[in-house]
Amino acid sequence: MKEDSVKITGFHAHVYFDTGSREAAARVREGLGANFDVQLGRWHDKPIGPHPKSMYQVAFSPEQFGNVVPWLMLNREELDILVHPSTGDDVADHTDHALWLGNKLDLNVEFLQQIRTT
Repeated sequence: MKEDSVKITGFHAHVYFDTGSREAAARVREGLGANFDVQLGRWHDKPIGPHPKSMYQVAFSPEQFGNVVPWLMLNREELDILVHPSTGDDVADHTDHALWLGNKLDLNVEFLQQIRTT
């Protein structure tokens, strides 16, 4: 079991899409913005950082987890979504602490490891 000092300060959901599913991603984004007080990140129309596909990020508080994640479960429109906590350890947050809705994509963990060592 991890130390009790590890604290979740927030959550991120990464909503992945391609050209054929961009409209579905826009509908999910619109629904998130209409239903929750979340921070909607920029659209990334190509892979960026550890993410192997186009995506946008949604940031939300620990208190919102119980509402946002079930909504995503029911409204993800067959998109793949990574949900992870923010604890200060990006590698563990994107791997060991992560949950996936849809298919689990192969992240570029080496990218996160390089950031951790710099």
